[in-house]
Amino acid sequence: MEKLRIGIIGTGGIAHSHARAYLAIPEVEIVGGADIVPGKARAFLDEFGLNQARDFISAQELLKMDLDAVSVCTYNSTHAECAIAALNAGCHVLCEKPMSITLEQSLNMVRAEKASGKILSIGFQPRYDINTQKVKSIIAEGALGKVYYIQTGGGRRRGIPGRTFINKELAGVGALADIGCYALDFALNSIGYPRPLTVSAYASNYFGTNPRYYAQADQFQVDDFSAAFIRLENDTILDFRMSWAMHMDTTGDFIFLGTDAGLKVRQPHMKWWGGAWDGPIGQIFLMHDQFGVPTETPIPLAENQGPTLFEKKVRAFVDAVLAGGEAPVPTEQILYNQAIIDGIIRSSAQHEEVKIDIPEI
Repeated sequence: MEKLRIGIIGTGGIAHSHARAYLAIPEVEIVGGADIVPGKARAFLDEFGLNQARDFISAQELLKMDLDAVSVCTYNSTHAECAIAALNAGCHVLCEKPMSITLEQSLNMVRAEKASGKILSIGFQPRYDINTQKVKSIIAEGALGKVYYIQTGGGRRRGIPGRTFINKELAGVGALADIGCYALDFALNSIGYPRPLTVSAYASNYFGTNPRYYAQADQFQVDDFSAAFIRLENDTILDFRMSWAMHMDTTGDFIFLGTDAGLKVRQPHMKWWGGAWDGPIGQIFLMHDQFGVPTETPIPLAENQGPTLFEKKVRAFVDAVLAGGEAPVPTEQILYNQAIIDGIIRSSAQHEEVKIDIPEI
């Protein structure tokens, strides 16, 4: 069987996880990598023993190769242009989260995907956690009745990253897109990804810009805390909050309130850097009435078996390409995630509630 020919666009930190995952899959071969920093792609490929793979300093040059698929691992601000270029070149695309920065960028990505007939999947590995899937199945089976309110929690007490994450031109936004998009995906995917309607939001950067808390304060240009009240279709409310830094161990557990029962999902850990919802979840509790008595029932957690969640994400993408199937994490869903991020950015800047309009494609 001829192997899938894979290219990697952007060879920074997250690209290493993509490379390790691809190298564990016998059906694929990494044949090239590109990075705008001279020599970086070559060093990356050599690090993994990919001496025969070719290196480039632009995605455009890489895409001239005979490729089946690419991973886009670049700055947030260039996700859209790189993914669109790859789709136009006839490649399937696995794009790291967040999908992009603005809603318009994401819409253009979906337009390119549909025009190309190729797969565009977005990198949300927590979906492959068995207990995250259990939360979704409990809700889908109707155990909660109508879900009318969801609270996202988590956040880091201290956990501001460095480098490109704090540069507005490259990252676009801070904690909101870096780890907030995970919380949004967990909430929305658990209830079937309803359409967002309005957003009233707040954002600040009191910690990132203060040298008392962050050594690179003079370079900090994005948010380190965001909160929002989001109205969804079907009269459902999403209460969102996420931080890179705060004087608190958590902004709360994940809570799903239903007419028949509720679910409480704890953070996986409570350390200063924890609670970012980018991996396995913590203990699950079903809050319900039993014989007329308010009852709290722990839901036993299962242990994830086999490959890591990240490896499962990449494997699912490869399987979809090989089978000619649909994107494992479809853009039709993540477009709503991105629309909320876009709405939070606009609302927090305007200091007022904003509407979310998502045109049909």
